[in-house]
Amino acid sequence: MISRYTAEIGTATLTAGLGLAAVIGALEFGIGWGDAGPESGTFPFYMGLLVVLASVGTLVQATVGRKGLQSVFLHKEEAMRVASFFLPMLAFVVVSLLLGLYMATALYLAFVMWAQGKYRPVVSIASGVAAAVIFYVLLEVAFQVPLLKGPLEAALGIY
Repeated sequence: MISRYTAEIGTATLTAGLGLAAVIGALEFGIGWGDAGPESGTFPFYMGLLVVLASVGTLVQATVGRKGLQSVFLHKEEAMRVASFFLPMLAFVVVSLLLGLYMATALYLAFVMWAQGKYRPVVSIASGVAAAVIFYVLLEVAFQVPLLKGPLEAALGIY
């Protein structure tokens, strides 16, 4: 189980890190005033700085009010439900990088329909493959928007 205090500290730390990444990235583009006005990193810099400051405020607030934040934020059962949705999405990202978006879409949809939706494997696999084919025809053929492809598309000559 995770306490509310732990969740507050973890979230504030994560958002501070994201804000800091925005600040550092914005510095590469410049945050000063150029000939045409503010440089391109100015707005992201200040937004990142605002996120960092808000995160520090949350860290201070959580630390000062630690006694009031001891209630349970997430039980084991709830964490398992969250993981059952998060882990397949994480796998989708990894498989997309390895096998391409169309294969990842087919595998993700088939797995989620089977594991979470309790559909029969045949229906799940057929739906996953159909969705990937429809996405390919719609995006690649009709709208001519190329997406990340993997080794299967290369083997089939679809590039």
